[in-house]
Amino acid sequence: MFLDIAPAPYRRAILFILFAAVLDIMAMGIVIPVLPSLIEEFTGSNAAAGLWNGVLVALWAVMQFVCSPIIGALSDRYGRRPVILISTAGLAADWMLMALAPNLWWLAVGRMIGGMTSSSFTAIYAYVADIIAPENRSRAYGLVGAAFSAGFIAGPALGGVLGELGPRVPFWTAAGLSALAFLYGLLVLPESLPEERRMPFSWGRANPLGALRLLGSHPELTGLATVNFLLYFAHHVFSAVFVLYAGHRFGWSVYQVGLLLTFAGVLEMLVQVFLVPRVVRWLGDRRTMVLGLSMGALGIFAMGAAPTGWLFIAALVPNALWSLALPTLLALMTRRVSEREQGQLQGANNSVASIAGVASPVFFGWVYSLSAGAMPGLSFVLAAAILAAAAALGHAVGRREIRLETETAGTSP
Repeated sequence: MFLDIAPAPYRRAILFILFAAVLDIMAMGIVIPVLPSLIEEFTGSNAAAGLWNGVLVALWAVMQFVCSPIIGALSDRYGRRPVILISTAGLAADWMLMALAPNLWWLAVGRMIGGMTSSSFTAIYAYVADIIAPENRSRAYGLVGAAFSAGFIAGPALGGVLGELGPRVPFWTAAGLSALAFLYGLLVLPESLPEERRMPFSWGRANPLGALRLLGSHPELTGLATVNFLLYFAHHVFSAVFVLYAGHRFGWSVYQVGLLLTFAGVLEMLVQVFLVPRVVRWLGDRRTMVLGLSMGALGIFAMGAAPTGWLFIAALVPNALWSLALPTLLALMTRRVSEREQGQLQGANNSVASIAGVASPVFFGWVYSLSAGAMPGLSFVLAAAILAAAAALGHAVGRREIRLETETAGTSP
């Protein structure tokens, strides 16, 4: 049973974390099939919608960059529970705001507020580090990732169905699901960070630059943070152009794209639940991370090069193996900081991801707007090259660390 990785008092908490992750990501996944269409309704152009969709994702990421270190530092000071609950309630309010949006600028404000409230993922990952032993963290993060994938399984499919009723219906549904997650957490979530392990709040630690300094405290941590950046940069190709590309290249409807995203979510969930613990036992965290990045690069390249819809769908299978990388990457990073710095680490990680999120959607949206006529798959090919570079760097970081450990052991008395 997967709950055996947590101490007995926190097993209900693990259930909440997984349930809340499912509901939060389901709420986000619901709007993926309809948000580009709503933007296109406001802009009147498919190409402009591609650019503006990237801009809105980037605005969300800017707020993540600014707020994630603050959320992490607040959770290190006041505990994980209040931060997670307040953020979840704020997300419900944000979806209501977006449901009422009368124009593109209102949507932009909503995405900025959503970026602030979604920074609670920082506290969620820190919560897991608080209660799970280091040797089991890759498995635990794999389960959290599987919960995210489960949310995407139900979210886009439900969004495709609800989108047929109107482009704003999914936003109201997302608000209700986020409110449900808040109420559930209010009842069952205990605090994971005892008073004696808390750190005083400091703006020096809470600002993005201060949080990022933590990642420079160890050479391997810096290398892994760079891998994290490249991974997120490459995968924002999905949020930036996936829906527009699938509709333009293969003529698929919003409903069909929703089902396709559901299929992708099923594959990623299966990888994270069943393959992560088995492959980690076989290869260890480092090699599993490199394998996941390499297979993800292969899958995304195949998606961009696919001449038919069926080959595009088949490419989702190797692409799903990228899910091996993130839980093992996070597990490796948590071992390089103290237990008192887990919130700061996750805030710094989220800031790195947000930096990628600021630049990547605009970049891929721009590439798509220029290449949609002649080379619509160019964005995917470039994303594959970035993931391949991440795999090479992850391999090099691992070799360097092993060499240093060997040299240190050889010079020890």
